Amino acid sequence: MCLAVPARIVELHNSTATISVDGEVDVSLVDEPRLGDHVLVHAGFAIHKWDQSEVDELRAIRSATGLREALS
Repeated sequence: MCLAVPARIVELHNSTATISVDGEVDVSLVDEPRLGDHVLVHAGFAIHKWDQSEVDELRAIRSATGLREALS
C-alpha cells in the first residue's frame, strides 16, 4: 500500500527540503516551495503544496479524532 504524509518544510536547499516528519525530500514537483510551507510527501517527493484552508481542515480532523499532529 502506498501512503502520502503531510509535512512542513523546516529547511530548504535548492530543490531539497528537510521536513517536519522524517528526513529530506525533493521539492521540485511543487511550485515555489518556501520555508514553512505544508506539503504532501510521497516516496521522497513533495507532490502537493497545501493552502492554509487544507492545513486547517487536517488539523480539525486530527483534533476531532485524537490523531497525533504531524504539522507542527
